[in-house]
Amino acid sequence: MTRVHPVIRTVGDAFRGMLIGFAEIVPGVSGGTIALLVGVYDTLIDGAGHLARGVALTIADGVRGRGLSRAVAHFRSVRWNVVLPIGGGMLLAILAGAAVLAPLIEQYPTGTRAVSAGLIAASLIVPARMVGGRWTAPEVLIGLLAAGVAVALTSLPRGNDADPTLIIVSLAAALAVCALVLPGVSGSYLLLILGMYAPTLAAVNDRNFGYLGAFVIGAIVGLGLFVSGLQWLLKNRRRITLVIMTGLMLGSLRALWPWQTESGEVLAPESDFGFVLLLFAIGAVVVLGILAAEAALVKRRMLSPEIIADPEPEPDPDPEP
Repeated sequence: MTRVHPVIRTVGDAFRGMLIGFAEIVPGVSGGTIALLVGVYDTLIDGAGHLARGVALTIADGVRGRGLSRAVAHFRSVRWNVVLPIGGGMLLAILAGAAVLAPLIEQYPTGTRAVSAGLIAASLIVPARMVGGRWTAPEVLIGLLAAGVAVALTSLPRGNDADPTLIIVSLAAALAVCALVLPGVSGSYLLLILGMYAPTLAAVNDRNFGYLGAFVIGAIVGLGLFVSGLQWLLKNRRRITLVIMTGLMLGSLRALWPWQTESGEVLAPESDFGFVLLLFAIGAVVVLGILAAEAALVKRRMLSPEIIADPEPEPDPDPEP
């Protein structure tokens, strides 16, 4: 098999990151869902977990004078050659999406939600397939309960646009970033419920570095508190965790029902039903195309394969005597 040049593989991973970043701009679409779709979810959870613990150990062991060997072990366990291109692609897509997608969502909300619903509906194939084998009756019940939780969450009334303090910005970011790594829960939708979606987009477009700095700090703290538990679940309770993720994704479709009021109340289908159904189908076809392309590129070694989340750092290949 021909070995693909690392630059081509890096570009492919950056494109994956762009897809995840664009998803985070659209309320109701989870970046975690897209990460599952393009085969990098475990890789990102693995990297985020090691990075969070590495930072925590740097602070804790540094203060106690224990050295940085434990922190370095976690930093070394991050697959930087995959994580950095994905992170760069996400950042680029968020900056571009804030300027391009946000006006599109505002001007064509029904069509945008229809396409997004098609994306998520087809994406259910991914976690359901990762569960493997026939679902048991208890697993079906748990999946439906998770779907009910997502429906309840996405039925909450949306808050008015807020003028938040930097502390509130950090708290909201900590909550939203948990949604980023949990498929089926949209960080943008949580910000919308809190009334902070528009202010956050404005901060990105206006380069409000004070606001963005507070948001990043909150996101790092939230990631550190949340991701370790999720990483443990993926390693030790993987099947039931994926069942719950599938249910959350199914329930999140409530947020993407095309016909809604500005406050999020569901309306009956309107006269544009046929066109909206077409947009839904287009979204589903896009996902099926991505799945087919991703499988072909991984087979040809042009994209990095999925890495199972592992909370333990890799052993030092060259330990000191």
